[in-house]
Amino acid sequence: MAEHDIELSVNGTAHELSVDSRTLLVHALRDELGYTGTNVGCESSTCGACTIHLDGEAVKSCTLLAVQADGRKVTTVEGLAEDGTYAPIQEGFQKEHGLQCGFCTPGMMLAANDLLARNPDPSEEEIREAIEGNLCRCTGYQNIVNAVEYAADHMDQEVAADGGSETVEGE
Repeated sequence: MAEHDIELSVNGTAHELSVDSRTLLVHALRDELGYTGTNVGCESSTCGACTIHLDGEAVKSCTLLAVQADGRKVTTVEGLAEDGTYAPIQEGFQKEHGLQCGFCTPGMMLAANDLLARNPDPSEEEIREAIEGNLCRCTGYQNIVNAVEYAADHMDQEVAADGGSETVEGE
């Protein structure tokens, strides 16, 4: 099997590594680079536990070869917080009890963040559609939806606090 030298920017940190041709991105992240927040579930892209952002878009890293990510930017759940401060989606999961057992949480957060980047004020139906590719074995979907709604509300407040033109809900 051929080895390939690749470069990944993971959560803003540059990494160079050698991977086998058949190494999946999820295994490169977890086993080679130590980003264990990305979980391995079904290995067939059904459960979404391995969801990450690749160049800003949510993708399932269990069906993507590491060599396909060469030279690209990866964000894992470890990269959501900034300077030790939780991102709104992380706060939402904590405050709305969306964490459940925690196995699906990283993938859910990345899928939800992808939605919120495209649609900062999603309806409950849009949230449910955005996370339908991520399975929660605890069946805590309502709390997860509540967490995404919390994040949407608080992302609006962050924009307003930064001088943006977004309206804070309730004003």
